[in-house]
Amino acid sequence: MVAGRDALSFEDWFLQTNEKMIVSFIITFRETLEAALIVGIVLSYLARTKQTKYNNVVYLGLASAVVASIIGALLFTNLAGGFTGRAEEIFEGVTMLIGASLLTTMILWMMKQRHIAKELQDRVAAEVAETHGFGLFSLVFVAVLREGIETVIFLGAASFVSANNSLLGAGAGILAAVLLGYAMFAGSMRVSLARFFGITSILLVLFAAGLVAHGFHELQEAALIPTVVEHVWDINPSVNPDGTYPLLHENGYVGSILKGLFGYNGNPSLIEVSSYIGYLLLVGGLWRRIDRGQEVTQSKNADTAGIV
Repeated sequence: MVAGRDALSFEDWFLQTNEKMIVSFIITFRETLEAALIVGIVLSYLARTKQTKYNNVVYLGLASAVVASIIGALLFTNLAGGFTGRAEEIFEGVTMLIGASLLTTMILWMMKQRHIAKELQDRVAAEVAETHGFGLFSLVFVAVLREGIETVIFLGAASFVSANNSLLGAGAGILAAVLLGYAMFAGSMRVSLARFFGITSILLVLFAAGLVAHGFHELQEAALIPTVVEHVWDINPSVNPDGTYPLLHENGYVGSILKGLFGYNGNPSLIEVSSYIGYLLLVGGLWRRIDRGQEVTQSKNADTAGIV
């Protein structure tokens, strides 16, 4: 019996570790790559304009933002650990909804940034012209700190869905993004950023939809909003005789990964289903609207170029 319990506990640990690693990896990889691209664009511009004397200012801004992000993570962890009972449910629910809102804003903002490199270079040129370097420091610091704080909130919200996050997955995501960013700016690798951000944006939209549904679930648990219908359906398979969960159970191997990534729930309430579908419809509509706007802009630019 002891061996059986040990085997079960190892299986559960392995399942949960893989699930958390995937979620943490995707979040930190995407956010760190955005920060790496910003720093890379700034350093490339300074090198091209022979202003490398400001590189140390960029490095200082980067290091300061990383330290500030770590402090923010510690403060968030301490704050999250200070709640119990109903207050904890409310805090988790609100954090998930805030995380989903920030995630959505970031995704839609990135879709509009077709000329982000040119705009960032213009801002760097303006700051370098001031000669004192503080503006350049602030530019890098704020840009990287924003990505760091977003990462803290996203990982915190994800941890409420999947119990905890994997430091190994988060670390692997950061390392992979740094290496990819370096390889891109060193010229040894070409990556279609439009395709990359397109694919990861779809994954993050589904992840954010799960955060919305789980956020409302926590608020239901705290009795802040009505349950209405407790279970619209219940497709969770029965637990196996040995106490393990079937693959498609929300706590099973496949189900738990889908739960951590996309908010899968085998027995959701009506509010959870409605919020999940409503969120996807809203973001899908905004996504399509941005695409159409960019198509119109490109068409007008092409017509103008033809006339000239």
